[in-house]
Amino acid sequence: MIKDLLARNLNRMLRLFPRDYNFFPKTWCFPADLGEAITYSRLRKNKTFILKPDAGSQGRGIVITKSLKEIRPYDRGVCQVYITKPFLIDGYKFDLRVYTLITSCDPMRIYIYKEGLVRFATSRYKEPNGVNMTNVFMHLTNYAVNKHSRTYNQDTEGGSKRKLSWFNSYMRSLKHDVEAIWYRIDDVIVKTVLSAYPVLKHSYAACFPNHDVIPACCELLGIDVLFDKRLNPQVLEVNHSPSFHTDTELDVEVKEGLLTDMFSMMNLTNCDKRKIMREDRKRVRERLLNGISKDFQPLSDMKCFGEYFKQEMSSKGGFRLVYPCSNTEHNYSKYLDQGQNSLYCDTACSRARRQLKMLLEMKCS
Repeated sequence: MIKDLLARNLNRMLRLFPRDYNFFPKTWCFPADLGEAITYSRLRKNKTFILKPDAGSQGRGIVITKSLKEIRPYDRGVCQVYITKPFLIDGYKFDLRVYTLITSCDPMRIYIYKEGLVRFATSRYKEPNGVNMTNVFMHLTNYAVNKHSRTYNQDTEGGSKRKLSWFNSYMRSLKHDVEAIWYRIDDVIVKTVLSAYPVLKHSYAACFPNHDVIPACCELLGIDVLFDKRLNPQVLEVNHSPSFHTDTELDVEVKEGLLTDMFSMMNLTNCDKRKIMREDRKRVRERLLNGISKDFQPLSDMKCFGEYFKQEMSSKGGFRLVYPCSNTEHNYSKYLDQGQNSLYCDTACSRARRQLKMLLEMKCS
């Protein structure tokens, strides 16, 4: 997801479910929310902020600051309250890159891959101050940034990039409940994806109107999770096109297995493009001639869906299904119906109101 779209989705859900959507840093989208952010910074002068360009990647353009006075009214990007007390490993800040696969939008199906990356900063962490504020090797965990540090360590077990399986073993050695940690991670990832459910469903139906049974596409996300000092997972970013560069042997191990298992689930070898196109045209003709309701699914379609899902589950490899499943579906059902008013007014009417409020505040200040 583009950074500002993710922020809007999560902020909307925070307003609807304030107790359930408190797993991401307080976030504003510029320029629409500039007035609100400046007001917040004036009231909480001890806070530190991290500024990210809207379409930036690999740590480019990120700024950490104590003041928002230099932000211009036309600057586009996302501003977050910086988590100043993260959970550290050996004194270093780190985050997890968790690979998440969406195989269907309607019904929604979400998988998480067993292996991923633990990415470390390359300077020992200290809370932001006037001296270290610009030290990107201390405050950012992006590999694209830290690989340029002279202290970057290539070792797969004790270096600056490690595997999730290493993280699990390390946390067990500290007597932490790893299953409970991953239960919380799964929970915040599912809630993050579901925050975009109405948009995903609408976009999918618009792009693939004839694929209402067998999915026409999938999405592999790279979700960045950081822990606060109490080991609560915080979602920092959702990357809709995560890097698949294999600069190191560790990257090869993780990413080749990830992609192999994903393509196996998609069953691409059994896809016949011409046959699918013929069936699409036939289905369109049937709907035009017979007036079949889009909500009606013939028995053959339901059987086809069941077979597809069975094949997907039997070929999932290192992926595990986190939504839906028997013990979570009921808990998340309330997040699916978000109300169209809250969804679309937030992107149009309320944005205009916030811009007007921002201009009035700037004139008065």
